[in-house]
Amino acid sequence: MPNNYENLGIQSWCYRNFKTVPAFIAELKKAGVAATEICGVQVDFPAPATFAGAIKQFRDAGVDILSIGVQGMHGNVELETNYFEFLKLAGAKHMSVSFSPDGMWDAFRTAEKLAKKYGVRLGIHNHGGYDWLGNPTMLDYIFKHTDESIGLCLDTAWAIDAKQNPVEMAEKFASRLTAVHVKDFVYNPAREPRDVVIGKGNLDLPGLLKTLRKNDFKGVMVIEYEGDADNPVPALKECVSEYRNVLTKM
Repeated sequence: MPNNYENLGIQSWCYRNFKTVPAFIAELKKAGVAATEICGVQVDFPAPATFAGAIKQFRDAGVDILSIGVQGMHGNVELETNYFEFLKLAGAKHMSVSFSPDGMWDAFRTAEKLAKKYGVRLGIHNHGGYDWLGNPTMLDYIFKHTDESIGLCLDTAWAIDAKQNPVEMAEKFASRLTAVHVKDFVYNPAREPRDVVIGKGNLDLPGLLKTLRKNDFKGVMVIEYEGDADNPVPALKECVSEYRNVLTKM
């Protein structure tokens, strides 16, 4: 499989109660991973003066920054340029993003221009059934009206929440797939989701990885587990172990 499958990251939101970079890095490494997609908890993206110091802490610790996100894109050039400047300094080429329906075409055009300027790919995060970009019909429409710089960051659990099959979505959008948030849900009788170790709920993890391999996916792979915010390491270690176990059998 491509090397990116081995360079597995964890979304820093999983460690949202560990708000400083050193505290986050220490917990990240306990899960057996040294790569991440950074969210706005540990890094202040509207404050570019802080970027160099934050990035140095990651580099000194041997932690790769694969991506940032999920960043809201609204066509605010000054603010959104900061996101791309952070990626440039970090040497990363991906950002997970979301868009609002209000003023969306201006936002898409601004995002495309910045993505091309900085050589970055943007992945729309399909944030569940309640999100306007959480279903394949709308995603397909958007992709027909945007260029290749804007693709899909497939969140597998939120695909399930929207009553979609994430393996089928990975196949359908293979040409626009920029990243995968590997995440799993189970539901109570009220259909409220609960995070579980990947592959232990409704996610067909072997099927997902086989589909990605078949389509020569080379994007960002990030595990997400949003439960146990005060102590996420035990479950995240299980997620990493389950992922690697499946990978070795393929």
